Amino acid sequence: MPSPRAAVLEAFAHHRCSAILRTDDAAVVRPALDAVIAGGFRIVEVTLTTPGCLTHIRALAQRDDLVIGAGTVLTVDDAKEAMAAGARFLVSPVTDPQVITFCRQHDLVSVPGALTPTEMMTAHRAGADLVKLFPAPASGPDYVKAVRGPLPFLRLVPTSGVDEQNCLAWLAAGVFALGFVNSLFDREDLQQRRFDRLQQRAQRLVAKVSAYAPAPAAAPAVGALAGQHVGNG
Repeated sequence: MPSPRAAVLEAFAHHRCSAILRTDDAAVVRPALDAVIAGGFRIVEVTLTTPGCLTHIRALAQRDDLVIGAGTVLTVDDAKEAMAAGARFLVSPVTDPQVITFCRQHDLVSVPGALTPTEMMTAHRAGADLVKLFPAPASGPDYVKAVRGPLPFLRLVPTSGVDEQNCLAWLAAGVFALGFVNSLFDREDLQQRRFDRLQQRAQRLVAKVSAYAPAPAAAPAVGALAGQHVGNG
């Protein structure tokens, strides 16, 4: 039976996409999350800047059919609170080796943010399971192709700049998975409480990504766990 961390990595390799909610409107958080889950998303990230984030993570973490994570994890204290609420993967806009180490120690998947190849390798060598591409480079998928040329072992997960029109181009470039943020949780739909549109958009995105091939074969096997940092030599 896989470890909790291995199971989360396998879920990312299988589903290839996550729903990421960032909002300051407390009233829309749960109905928005429920809508995209009804639309088919099984990996869900709630940022710590979202009102009541830990409460929502705690509630959704009770569901066996979901993998719940926390975003905007900037410190070890943030990581401790997210883990206590039931988060199984921790995402950050930056690379903090202490947070990555905490994840390793507690069987959580770490997804630190990086932009340059040097930052990506720093995260990889620190033990990151996945690397969040942040912010989105202007060239998008072309940038990923350029980076993965010499560094094909990196499991890259772009978030900002990923939408319904370009998601397949990102996958074709070799990313491990995708994170949908504003392109899924459209701000106007949230303001107008049009949760049916969120569900419909989620259904389209999940169907599109699901029809694509599995995670890139060039990435290390998802079962290759702690201590195995490919390409460090």
